[in-house]
Amino acid sequence: MTIKLNKDSNVTILAVPKGRILEELTPMLDVCGIVPEDDFFSSKSRKLQFKTNRQDLEIIRVRAFDVATFVAYGAADIGVVGNDALEEFDYSELYSPIDLKIGGCRLSVACHNDDLDDIKSEGKSHIRIVTKYPNITKRYYGKLGVQAECIKLNGAMEIAPSLGLARRIVDLVSTGSTLKANNLTELETILNVSSRLIVNRSSQKTRPAAINEWVNAFRRAVE
Repeated sequence: MTIKLNKDSNVTILAVPKGRILEELTPMLDVCGIVPEDDFFSSKSRKLQFKTNRQDLEIIRVRAFDVATFVAYGAADIGVVGNDALEEFDYSELYSPIDLKIGGCRLSVACHNDDLDDIKSEGKSHIRIVTKYPNITKRYYGKLGVQAECIKLNGAMEIAPSLGLARRIVDLVSTGSTLKANNLTELETILNVSSRLIVNRSSQKTRPAAINEWVNAFRRAVE
């Protein structure tokens, strides 16, 4: 899947996610000796690609789900992404050598409180679910002998049950406060999630010394 790209083959591109995970990742970058340019930390900056203190390393900052795609297609060499994205896309071009032990949460099934008793007692072979994770959801319910019809949304899953779009949602849960605020109850956990360091397999083959340097740096940071 890796394609020919117009980028400097001597520069390693690290893809990182925006938001909460980046906040947890920043101290780890410091331990790895990575100092991004000032714009990287500016909320006013619209830049997506950043220089670092190393001439052979640049950082791109993208949406969490997109990190896996950038690395899988070779636009970035290494990245940081939750194993939820890895399970959803299942890119063969990626491997994940390190659990960074940050960004901890879980991928869970939830329903509206008014539906709780009914859902717990039902025995249906076909259900409708709203989720950002149709592939994971279908595999999970398939193992239970249930056909899951997935309606994909990228956000606002929590209001779907109250509006009748579906009785269940599958979404990431951290503290559970968002579920509670929308009168939802967590039913079961599908996947425990944490952020992983991922590597493009082609980059590993063609530039093993450069890639291994950063893999080892992140491993030391975790330890």
